[in-house]
Amino acid sequence: MPQLRRIGINGIEVTVAVAGRGPAVLLLHGFPHTWRLWSEIIGPLAEHHRVIAPDLRGLGDSTHAVDGYDASTLVSDAESILEALREPAADVVAIDAGTPVAVLLALRRPELVRRLVVMESLAGSLPGAEDFLAGGPPWWFGFHAVPGLAERVLVGHEAEYIDWFLAAGTLGRGVPPEIRDAFVDAYTGQNALRCAFSYYRALPVTARQIGDAVAAGRLTRPTMAIGAHPVGRALERQLRPVADDLTGHLIEDCGHIIPLDRPAELLRLLTPFLAANRSGHDQAHDA
Repeated sequence: MPQLRRIGINGIEVTVAVAGRGPAVLLLHGFPHTWRLWSEIIGPLAEHHRVIAPDLRGLGDSTHAVDGYDASTLVSDAESILEALREPAADVVAIDAGTPVAVLLALRRPELVRRLVVMESLAGSLPGAEDFLAGGPPWWFGFHAVPGLAERVLVGHEAEYIDWFLAAGTLGRGVPPEIRDAFVDAYTGQNALRCAFSYYRALPVTARQIGDAVAAGRLTRPTMAIGAHPVGRALERQLRPVADDLTGHLIEDCGHIIPLDRPAELLRLLTPFLAANRSGHDQAHDA
């Protein structure tokens, strides 16, 4: 098991799971997850890396903050976590709501990001996701975006709601019971739900921030975009025109929650990609 640390940053406290030694890897989860999303891959990654897996602002055991759910503020949180743990740079691996944060971090602070891996999300409103959005965004985006509504409607039914996402996100296979219970606990209560849905309410601001960053510069760090169901290759298509070094992969027969649904397949992609940091090319590039 990783060590859980409590770190004060930007007026809040975040819980961070830390394991292993070596080059840092920062793991950014999404909804409806906590750091436990990465449970199946932390151990293998920790054999060669220092794994840093926070509960994002407002989620899990981190402070239920009033605001700050736009990507720019969350980038500041990520920077502060690395600084608190005395890591000058990290590989950054992100999924779902963590992905816009990781992309913006790499665009704004490339010196902090050695390699970038992003999964199953969109990078703001960048072109390339038209096919994915042809029928409109997923239904819950609109539901979550209405201020104050979803958290009031769902109180008392959190477990059923979270279970729907966990089943859909694994194509019906589900997740281990102890992880399911941790996720349900983390998203139970009106305030916990408000924080989760605040990520969706901040999406227009996040999209502008990413658009502005892309207008100002390119994604220069080696990047891997991994898709499954339902996002597929939409994120890869968004990043292709703005990234200098992009690799794309699609994991077949895999739901949205890649780290729990197909952890072995994810590790097969991550391990060699992150190991390239130990090459002379990357060390010289980072110098």
